[in-house]
Amino acid sequence: MRAHFLQHVPFEGPGSIESWLRSRNYGISRTRFFESTVLPDLSRVDLLVILGGPMSIHDEHEFPWLPLEKKLIREVIGAGKPVLGICLGAQLIAGAMGATVYANDVKEIGWFPVQGVPEPSASLFSFPSSLEVFHWHGETFDLPPGATRIAASQGCKNQAFQLGPSVMGLQFHLEATPASVRQLVSHCREELIPSQYVQTEEEILSAAPEKYDEINQVMDRILSFLQQGNG
Repeated sequence: MRAHFLQHVPFEGPGSIESWLRSRNYGISRTRFFESTVLPDLSRVDLLVILGGPMSIHDEHEFPWLPLEKKLIREVIGAGKPVLGICLGAQLIAGAMGATVYANDVKEIGWFPVQGVPEPSASLFSFPSSLEVFHWHGETFDLPPGATRIAASQGCKNQAFQLGPSVMGLQFHLEATPASVRQLVSHCREELIPSQYVQTEEEILSAAPEKYDEINQVMDRILSFLQQGNG
């Protein structure tokens, strides 16, 4: 099995996802758009993971690779392969599949809960009724046609969605590790203007190790779910 990462900036990497993949003997390849725009051969991708980034999906003039990335996302989804989008990655899936992406009413930066949306369907991933997760986003999206909301919060209605058996978008960072959060804070601390859904640097960095363990375990469940949906 082969996984391919689409990475937009050096400081937003795969976090705990890479450990899960290596423990299952996945081959791993990457497109680092800040270095190269070479995209993978679809025949060599069994799982596509689209990572986060501080840009908007609308910034095509500044980042001319964005249309190519959206086209690849449509092609991989059209081929029925598992796709996971995180933060910007979720917004890219939504936009590529025909939904509108726009500024959320509030920014969400820090540790805040999301609520799983109960659905009586074995074909949908089931989030916990409440889970405190790590956020860093200012935009949101409408659901793409055919998608189902699977997590929500007070600050952002569409926190997570599923499209078919093996495509998922998450506004939040279940892959976060202490190191990856420190990287985000280091590169983007100018956004930390405390408000209802924006924590201080101290609050963000003081999260207990157990918080990371909990969200990483849910990410492991998602990856297993997407893999099974392709099986």
